[in-house]
Amino acid sequence: RELTFALEEFKQRWAGKLRKHLCRIHALVETRRSSKISMLDERTLKRNRMRYDILIAQGLRNNPRHRSLPHVRGRVKQSKVRNLLERLRDHADSVLLFMYDFTVPFTNNLAERDLRMSKVKMKISGCFRSPDGANIYCRIRSYLSTALKNAVTIYNAIVSAFHGQPFIPKNVYAE
Repeated sequence: RELTFALEEFKQRWAGKLRKHLCRIHALVETRRSSKISMLDERTLKRNRMRYDILIAQGLRNNPRHRSLPHVRGRVKQSKVRNLLERLRDHADSVLLFMYDFTVPFTNNLAERDLRMSKVKMKISGCFRSPDGANIYCRIRSYLSTALKNAVTIYNAIVSAFHGQPFIPKNVYAE
C-alpha cells in the first residue's frame, strides 16, 4: 500500500519496481510451495536480496536526508518516502522473511482483518460498555478467527462450543 502511494503520489519509480520485485518473489515462493519444495535455493535468495537492496539504495539516493539547521534543535522531519525507505532498509530481514520461511505469510492481511471487526464494533456502538464485555467480545472473535484459519466453519465452531467440545487447534499442546 505504501509503495503504491509512493509511486502514484510522488512518482517514485523505484517503488513500482520494488513492488513488482516483491510480487515476483511471492509468486516464486507460491510456485515452490505448491511443488512441495520448502525453501528457495541459496543463489535465488542472494539474487533476490541483492535486487531488493539495490532498489532501496536507488530510492535513498533519489530521496536524500533533510539536513538540520544549526539553530533548530531535535530530529529533522523527513519526507514520508524517506521514512518508508529507511524502514524498508532497517527491517529488510522482516520484510523478506516470507522468502526465507515459507510458513510466514506474504501480507499481514489476516492480522488486519482480525482487528477490523473490533474497530467496526467500536465505531457502531461508540465503545464497549465494560472491560469485561470487551474481553468477552475479543475472546469470541479470537476463537472464531482461529477456527476459520484452521478450516472450521463458524457454525461448526459455535455448535461444538455449545456442546462442550470447543475447537482446539492441533498444535496448541505440541511440545
